Amino acid sequence: MTSLVRPDAAYHDSWQEAFEEFDHVFSDGSGQHGRVEGEFTRERFDAMVADRLAQADPATPLRPDWVHCTFLWIVEGPEFVGNLAIRHELTPYLLEQGGHVGYSVRPSRRRQGHARRALALALPVCQELGIDRVLVTCDVDNEASRRTIEANGGVQEDVREGKRRYWISV
Repeated sequence: MTSLVRPDAAYHDSWQEAFEEFDHVFSDGSGQHGRVEGEFTRERFDAMVADRLAQADPATPLRPDWVHCTFLWIVEGPEFVGNLAIRHELTPYLLEQGGHVGYSVRPSRRRQGHARRALALALPVCQELGIDRVLVTCDVDNEASRRTIEANGGVQEDVREGKRRYWISV
């Protein structure tokens, strides 16, 4: 069954397989953007895990344009299935485009209900973080994500710059 876990080095092999499926491009909810050039070594992986864990801690200093974020991994048993990020607050950009929650599921595990379940599991975490209205966005042409958000109680507010903006009360 789909669950959410904190980033953990124990998922290294499965994460690496998913990263290959994403064609070495960091996916939504991963905390990084863009294509990775060169080998993503175990050392690099361990540093990434430590960084993702640290970003949830309000005591961790961040760049001025960043917000603290709780990163969770979507897993099924020992398999890494995808990424999920909960941003603790909204910058002007996140209010317009990114939202509180971002997620992605590895290509080979899509259309199996993982995103829907992961978003449902993330909502109580949002509430624990003091977020009582959760903003989730998706591209206007991403029907799978639209259905996922609406299945979790998302009410569309509007569309801005190609993004559907939904609010979910928790």
